[in-house]
Amino acid sequence: MTSASGEQPWERIAVTVIVGAFVVLGIIYSIVTPVFEASDELWHYPVVQHLAQGNGLPVQDPAQAQLWRQEGSQPPLYYALGAFLTWWVDTSDLYQVRRLNPHADIGVLTDDGNVNMTVHSDREAFPYHGTTLAVHIVRWLSVLLGAITVALTYHITRSVAPETYGAGVLAAALVAFNPMFLFISGSVNNDNLVVTLCTLALWLTLRLDENGLTVRRCVVLGVVSGLAVLTKANAIALIGLVGLALAVSCWRDRRWRRFVVCGVAVIIPVLAIAGWWVVRNWSLYGDPLGLNMLVEITGARHPQPTLWQLAGEWQGFLWSYWGLFGGLNVALEAWTYAVFNLLAIAALLGLVCFAWRCLHGSCRVNGIRLFILIVWSVTVFIALIRWTLMTPASQGRLLFSAIAAISTLLALGLVQWIPAGGRRIGAGVLAGALCVIAAVVPFRIIAPAYAPPPLLDSAAIAAVPEQLDVTFGSGIKLLGYQMDEEVIQPGDRLPVTLYWEATIPIDQDYSVFVHLLAENDLVVAQRDTYPGRGSMPTSAWPPGKVFADTVVLQVPRTAYAPSQAQIELGVYDFGTGERLPAVTAAGRHLGDNLRFGHITVQPAQDSIMPNPVDFSFEGRLKLSGYELDRRAARPGEKLVLTLYWQALQPVTEDYTVFTHVLGKGETIWAQKDGQPQNGNAPTSSWEAGTLIEDRYELLLRTDTPPDVYEVEVGLYQPESGQRLGVLGEQGRLDADHVVLTTVRVLP
Repeated sequence: MTSASGEQPWERIAVTVIVGAFVVLGIIYSIVTPVFEASDELWHYPVVQHLAQGNGLPVQDPAQAQLWRQEGSQPPLYYALGAFLTWWVDTSDLYQVRRLNPHADIGVLTDDGNVNMTVHSDREAFPYHGTTLAVHIVRWLSVLLGAITVALTYHITRSVAPETYGAGVLAAALVAFNPMFLFISGSVNNDNLVVTLCTLALWLTLRLDENGLTVRRCVVLGVVSGLAVLTKANAIALIGLVGLALAVSCWRDRRWRRFVVCGVAVIIPVLAIAGWWVVRNWSLYGDPLGLNMLVEITGARHPQPTLWQLAGEWQGFLWSYWGLFGGLNVALEAWTYAVFNLLAIAALLGLVCFAWRCLHGSCRVNGIRLFILIVWSVTVFIALIRWTLMTPASQGRLLFSAIAAISTLLALGLVQWIPAGGRRIGAGVLAGALCVIAAVVPFRIIAPAYAPPPLLDSAAIAAVPEQLDVTFGSGIKLLGYQMDEEVIQPGDRLPVTLYWEATIPIDQDYSVFVHLLAENDLVVAQRDTYPGRGSMPTSAWPPGKVFADTVVLQVPRTAYAPSQAQIELGVYDFGTGERLPAVTAAGRHLGDNLRFGHITVQPAQDSIMPNPVDFSFEGRLKLSGYELDRRAARPGEKLVLTLYWQALQPVTEDYTVFTHVLGKGETIWAQKDGQPQNGNAPTSSWEAGTLIEDRYELLLRTDTPPDVYEVEVGLYQPESGQRLGVLGEQGRLDADHVVLTTVRVLP
C-alpha cells in the first residue's frame, strides 16, 4: 500500500524511528563528551553567557584576548537562543569549569593522546548545575535542531525522487548516524542552527518548484534565509540559490515579471532580519560580514596553498566529515573511515548508473530539483575552499550546511545497488548498520580519550621497572620509569612511562616536561604535559595513590645522528615557568631537573648520506640530507653546513638557497644565501635524481648571546623573493622553510 504521494507507510515509520534514535544518540554524545571538549565549544559558549548576562553583543578587538576568540565575530541568533534558555542559570563558576589545558594537542593526533582542551573536575558531574547545566541545556537545543535536519532530509529526498523507494530513509540515516554530525549536534555550536535553517530553506526552495511561486511562499523563504544569515555568514549563499531557483521557475513559465516580484519578496525579509548586522559590521570593522576580524583573530593562512596543494589535506577533510572529535584530535578507528569512504565511492558509482537510467527513461526524478541539490552542494564546497585558502579550516564538517543535499545524492546512488523489490530490507539493514557504528563511537572512542589513568595496586607498584624515588617540590614524587627502547632513529617514537604519586594534597596544576637531551644539552625531542595525558592534573591526585603516565616523545626526522642522549625531566609552574626543585629519597638535591636513561640516536641503516631527510619543495626539488661540522660554537666562529639536494623533475628556474641560524623573535644571527655550490650548480642545470652536494659557511655574529639556535633552510625565487613551499604528507603544504636541527652558542 502507498499513500497518494507515492510514499510507502514503512518509510514514514522508518524515518520516525531514525529521528527518535538520533535524539537518543545525540543526548548520549552530549553527555559522554566532557564540557568544552566539543569542536570550538570552548569559544562558542562564552558568547552565550555574555548575552545571557545582559552584556550585549561582543565587540571584537584582536589586540585584546577574549574568552570567545573568533566566535565573537559570528552573527548572534544561535547565541541569543542559548542565552534565552539559560539566562536564569548562575554561571559564575565559568572560570572554574573552563580551566584550560595549556598542553592540549588541538588539531593534532598524537600517540599519547593529550586531547583535553580543559581540565575537568566533579563540577561536571550529574546532577548538573552552574555552567555545566547551562552548557547541557544549549547542547540539548542543538540536538533538537539536528533532529529537524534529519526529518527535513527525508522530505527533501522524497521531493527530488518520490518513486525511488528507500532513498529517503537512507538519506535520513546518512545524516542521523553520521558520527560527526551527532557529535556537533550534541555540542554548543552555531553550526547546528545554520544547518537546520539552510536545510529548511533548501526544502522550501524545492517546494516552490513543486507548488508554484507565490508571494507568500517567497516571503516565508526570505524569513528563513534571513534567520540563517543572522546565524552564520556562510548562509548568505542561500540568496544565490534562491535566486537561481526563482530564475529557473520563471524561465520555464516565461513569467519574468514574476521573478522581480518574488525576488523582492525574498530580499525584503532578509534585509529586515539580517541587514542591521551587516550595517553594524561595516560600522565597527569596515567589512559587511566582519570576516576580516575573524581572520585576524584566527590567523591568516601562511603560506597560502594552491588548489593542488590544498588537495593534500583531503584525508583530514574526509575524516572530519565522518568523525574527528574533540579539538580535531580524537579519531575514529581506521576501518571506520574505510567503511564510510567505501560507501561514498559506491554511492558515486551508483549515481552514474542512476543518471544513465534516468537519461534512458527507466527511472523518474525531478531534474530541476536534483539540479538545485547539486548546485547547493557545489556552492557550499566552493565557499569552503575559498575560506580554507584564507585561514586553516579544512574541516569536512563545515559542509554540513549542505548535508541534506549531500546525503540525498549519496542515498540515490546507494539504492541503485539494491534490487527494487528488496529496498525495504536493504535500506533498513544499511541504516541499522550505520546506527550501530554511531552508537558504539561514544563509548569506544570518545569516552576513553578523556578517561584518567587507573590507579595502581600494590603489586603493580612493586613491579615498577626502574626505581627512582625523587620528589619535586613538596609533594610530587616520581617513583620510577619504564623505557623499552635504547636505540632509536630519526622519525621514531620513544615512549616513556612515568610512575607518579602525591605524598600530600596538591592545590595547583603543575606541568611536566620530558626532554630527549643530546650532547651540549641540546633538546632533540620534547613533550610538555599535564600528567595523565592532560586528564590527571596534579590538583586531582589523591594522596598516597600511584598511577602510570606514558609520554611519547616524537623524535624529529631531522634529528642529528649519530648522537648519545638521555631523558631530562622536571616539574614547573606553566604560568611563571618556575621549576620545582628535585630531591632524592636520600636528601640529595638534583637542581631543577632529573636525568636518567641512555639512548643512542643512530642514522637510518640504509642511508647513503649523513642525516637523511626527505623534504619536497613543491614537488620540484628535494632536500635529501644534511651535515654540520659541529653542534656548538662561540660568537664569531663559523658553522659549516652541507646540504644534499636532488631535482624531482626538470627545473627551469634558478632558485636561491637561504641558510639561517635563527634565534628567538625570528632574529637571524648567521646567514648565507646563494645559488648552490657558489653559483656553479644552478638548479636549472640539475638532472632529475642527481645528488648535489652544497656547502655553506655560517659566520655567527660577534654579539650572538649564549643560547640554543635553530638551523633553518629553504629556497626562493631571487626576483620576487617568493619562497618555495614545503610539502608534507599527501602533498599538503606545511611551511615555506625547513628547521633542520639546533646548535648551541657557548659563552
